[in-house]
Amino acid sequence: MQGNPRKLRVAVLFGGRSAEHEISLLSARFVAEALDRERFEPVLIGIDKEGRWLRQEEALLLGENRDPRLARLNEAMPEVALATHPSEQGETLLKAVEHTGGDAEPIDVVFPVLHGTQGEDGSVQGLLELTGVPYVGSGVLGSAVGMDKDVMKRLLREAELPVLPHFTVRKQGWERDRAGWIERICALAEGGEPSASAPIFVKPANLGSSVGIRRVSDPAEVEAAVDHAFEFDLKVVCEQGLPDAREIECAVLGDEEPVASIPGEIVIDHADGFYSYAAKYIDERGATIKIPADLDPAELSTVQTLSLRVFRALEASGLARVDFLMSADRRIYVNEINTLPGFTAISMYPKLWEASGISPRELVRRLIELALERGERRRRLRTTAALPPSSR
Repeated sequence: MQGNPRKLRVAVLFGGRSAEHEISLLSARFVAEALDRERFEPVLIGIDKEGRWLRQEEALLLGENRDPRLARLNEAMPEVALATHPSEQGETLLKAVEHTGGDAEPIDVVFPVLHGTQGEDGSVQGLLELTGVPYVGSGVLGSAVGMDKDVMKRLLREAELPVLPHFTVRKQGWERDRAGWIERICALAEGGEPSASAPIFVKPANLGSSVGIRRVSDPAEVEAAVDHAFEFDLKVVCEQGLPDAREIECAVLGDEEPVASIPGEIVIDHADGFYSYAAKYIDERGATIKIPADLDPAELSTVQTLSLRVFRALEASGLARVDFLMSADRRIYVNEINTLPGFTAISMYPKLWEASGISPRELVRRLIELALERGERRRRLRTTAALPPSSR
């Protein structure tokens, strides 16, 4: 072959209409920095909080402040959109919104780093399926069930995976019978499995980065915690916690034959008492990452095996981080899956793989290759019924 092959154009999609908008910007910075520029050409697209897709400048993104409270898109940049059908050459095109013809650029693959609602929940994945462009990460189904903690935990129970006692409260039911729900929520902390005097965690069903979550130890705090969670979602998951729980995390990479990383541990030093948004992103001393986690060989194997079981049970693909809670007597419970985990400089997913021998550059390359392979398999599927010819 003569000449150099064309670089693959990777659309890094970030921002979004989510409470995790700012974290997404920091993840996009990490991915852009990790791209192998000899093979890939980044096309940076930021989605603002009104839903506009805007081209972004690499220099601005790479110079982004690492404090999420200061992260911003450049909203003066031109608006763009994906074409609804491929070009004559079979390419997905990115078009400037103000032009109906011309000014179109080919896109080979999309790397979404959109965390939370309207990004990690299957919404964007559905759009990308319609345009026909390959994309990194789980499909519509895996993304949707991975985001919805209510549905996720139902599927985990169905797969006989260990989860803590919990139930879901819906907004209308809460407004009709607050007192009844408060009584039921408080009962989660009263004895029973797995321990007495347990804290309660109140969580929006569809959100990540610990946004909207409160740890409740006093019954008087329940109502305010539920009201706070309902500011972010119409469903709230109330879950029994573990006193002195250890937070263990494991990364998964792959598709048909996924592999699990070395597990790590989050050691909480923050006043919130759990891995809250502030402990993750604001307080530099809020948490300490320990890789590998302090587990014996049997426990390490259990975490990796459970991670792969969760990945498959929830129809995940490409990447995911599976989070666990370990009790004082070393029982392990599945907490949740993150199908588009953070890629910030402090995020566990890339750190776990780096500790497992895969550099950020290699990790990003593998994720893109997995996306292209999955896209090619889907492209080969039949889209017509091919009925036999009529005898008439």
